[in-house]
Amino acid sequence: MSPDNSIFVGSKPFMNYVTGVIMQFTTKNADEVIVKARGKFISRAVDVVEVATKRFLSGQIRLKGICIDSEEFENKEGKDVRVSTIELTLEKIP
Repeated sequence: MSPDNSIFVGSKPFMNYVTGVIMQFTTKNADEVIVKARGKFISRAVDVVEVATKRFLSGQIRLKGICIDSEEFENKEGKDVRVSTIELTLEKIP
């Protein structure tokens, strides 16, 4: 799978991400799409997946897997910070 099929959820309007998921499956004909988020955007990523699977592409895609993890990095003040991450994998229903 190419990195093209990943959607990183952040602070843009919610429907931009839902549209991104739908476009991957419809116009780019992707078999699998990964929705990724970190920290406070995790709940938004879950909402994006729920809206895409239950409202727009109901019966066409399903949740294949969930991967949770954490990343450690240095913030602006030079302090080590650990932030949670999530990857939600969606797949076309054959």
